[in-house]
Amino acid sequence: MTYAKAFFDLQLEFALRASALSGLPLARTVLEYTNFFIRFGLGRGFDPAHPIWQEYLAGLPEAGDADEWTYRFYLTRSQGTGAPPVVATFGCFSYALSSGDAVRLHFENAEPDGSSPLGRDRVSWRLAELASLFDHVKQTQGHARQVLGASWLYNLEAYRRLFPKSYLASAHAIHGRFQHMPLWGQFVDRHGEIKERLTRLFQERIERESRLDRLEQCFPFQVLSVRAPVAEFYDFYGLTDDGPGRERNRA
Repeated sequence: MTYAKAFFDLQLEFALRASALSGLPLARTVLEYTNFFIRFGLGRGFDPAHPIWQEYLAGLPEAGDADEWTYRFYLTRSQGTGAPPVVATFGCFSYALSSGDAVRLHFENAEPDGSSPLGRDRVSWRLAELASLFDHVKQTQGHARQVLGASWLYNLEAYRRLFPKSYLASAHAIHGRFQHMPLWGQFVDRHGEIKERLTRLFQERIERESRLDRLEQCFPFQVLSVRAPVAEFYDFYGLTDDGPGRERNRA
């Protein structure tokens, strides 16, 4: 996916506000308070001395329009993010293998007709996709013991209803995720375009905020981290040996 310029404009606005409130140079806040390093295909090391990152910074103060420079630079870069590769995809859901014995869930709107992927009329579809995904995990990833997730989406009941209660009960906010899409993703739609209402709310909040340590509270949604044993998912989606579970029946 290629993200719209407005998405980068918003992050640069946030970095500028962080710079103004902290007194730190923009070269530092644009690294620490945006998703640019990953979006430029530079991995997840966030090394300020990375030569390509230095190339971006070198053009930043000289550019007549920092927004234009940032977006032009993004368009010339690889779209790789350095994230663990996806093992398999089932509709809107996919999974990757995390460290040790863990499976990490990912979600992307894959509805072909523009319908809301989390609408009530799509609940059975999403549950069926998750049942297929965890059947694949069970058949091919025998070592898997845990399921992990981290996203702003876990704030939404329409998303939460798709998962076991034990998984949701583990939810806790994780802070300082300014460099990652689980936080910034709340502002873009399936086409990479900005969500106007949430964006305006966020901009109004950061304009009013006078403390650096409170900038994170300007985001409409925080990132929630969740985890639970994989066996709980097998049971929830009807994949246990003693017969189909209630969620598979609903699907």
